[in-house]
Amino acid sequence: MNTRIILPQKRKGYILLSSLLLFSFYTAFYPRVVTAVGIPDILNFLHLILVPFACVLTLTKTRLKDRRQILVAKELIFALFLFFTVVVASGYINKAGIINIFFDFILFCEHFLLLLTIISIGLSPEKLRNFRAHIIIAGIINSFFAYFQFYVLRLQTLGAAGADNIKGVFIGQGAGHVVGASVALTFGLFYLLVAKTVPFWIRLVVFLVTFWHMNMADAKQVILVLGLAWIVLLLSKVQNIGKFLQYFIPAVVVGVAFYWATQNLPEFRAFNIWIRPEIYGPNGEATLLKTSVFRIVPTYYQSFLNPLFGLGPGHTIGRLGGWMLREYNELLVPLGASIHPASNAIWDAVRVSWLGDQSSMFSPMFGWAAIWGDLGFVGLVSFTYIWSIVWRKLCVDDISKYLVVCIFLFGLVFSQMEEPGYMLYVAAIIGIQYQEHQSQKLNHTRTQLEQAKPLRPKSLKSWMQRLLLIK
Repeated sequence: MNTRIILPQKRKGYILLSSLLLFSFYTAFYPRVVTAVGIPDILNFLHLILVPFACVLTLTKTRLKDRRQILVAKELIFALFLFFTVVVASGYINKAGIINIFFDFILFCEHFLLLLTIISIGLSPEKLRNFRAHIIIAGIINSFFAYFQFYVLRLQTLGAAGADNIKGVFIGQGAGHVVGASVALTFGLFYLLVAKTVPFWIRLVVFLVTFWHMNMADAKQVILVLGLAWIVLLLSKVQNIGKFLQYFIPAVVVGVAFYWATQNLPEFRAFNIWIRPEIYGPNGEATLLKTSVFRIVPTYYQSFLNPLFGLGPGHTIGRLGGWMLREYNELLVPLGASIHPASNAIWDAVRVSWLGDQSSMFSPMFGWAAIWGDLGFVGLVSFTYIWSIVWRKLCVDDISKYLVVCIFLFGLVFSQMEEPGYMLYVAAIIGIQYQEHQSQKLNHTRTQLEQAKPLRPKSLKSWMQRLLLIK
């Protein structure tokens, strides 16, 4: 009798946690769609509370059994606590508002909290397949919105923003076109490489659809970052000639085809904006603008502690100091948010440069510089430590490692490392791949994806289940 009572309670709690995990992801991925129809903008902040809540609840309600998994979770928790301590210390030294400390930590670490939740929740094979299906559907919906915006609403013809209006589900977001394109190509590559039960031509079509999404949005830096990340991954395979050729041959084919397209097809000529040698070099405008943050921030140092702990959370060019405190000034300042003049000084450098509005590739407001500016060298080291754990312990395959390299490179371009829609999408994929790996180890069998028969659907429902990798 007692067993019959306990089991349903466990099942109910298990369902609650997995549903909360999925809902947490939704609140970060779709809020712009909801607020676009009149829901208050405050909804854009819900994920900043819900994701940490889901993480804490999962850690207190679940019990991991795998010893290595427990050690990974503990090390990740320790690294996150260490980084949080640095954020608090920086806030105290620089008299930053408590709201700055909270938001800065969450914006830099929210995806780590989601990843920690995924690896700790102990998803069953069925729940894991369903979660993966929701991630795939999110990628499809994002690109569907982009195509609708481009071919039906023709938003690219409205105003001076042009193609920047093609934002997918990230409607009304300043860099929404870049975030939407980043998510699209991430989804396209993930589906191309993982959906092995689906015929290759279908996977290739899906990838090309997401690639064209990037081109419609004119998010040029996305394809550059993904290409460079592929080269980095390629270099890591030099000692394994088979793997090296597996990555090298597609890279050459795609690289040659892409260069030809930039020189011969009007749709790709915008990429030539980067092929201007005169803007590079020590005194080139691109170099001067990109590195201006490293000249401006030190002029505001007032203590020997500033190089170590920065100017304070949200006080320089992160997503908080660079955008949120400006966009939500009336909401955050009454709550005690602090604003530092260094942020405006860097914005001024962008405004006065003739390259400032040409491409975010040249922007001084990029992720790694934001961490250094806000939290100093100590913050940079502690943040890198978190990523080292993810790389060493949670990136179980080349797909996950490739996505992490993409994030590292995006951190050299713009504020992508703090964009919840993109970062949580990538964290979800890394978590899925990790859970798949754990499932393989537990069962001592190949995954269902690798075992499944080729796609031979007998009904529309069967088609959809196979395409979404549910079966």
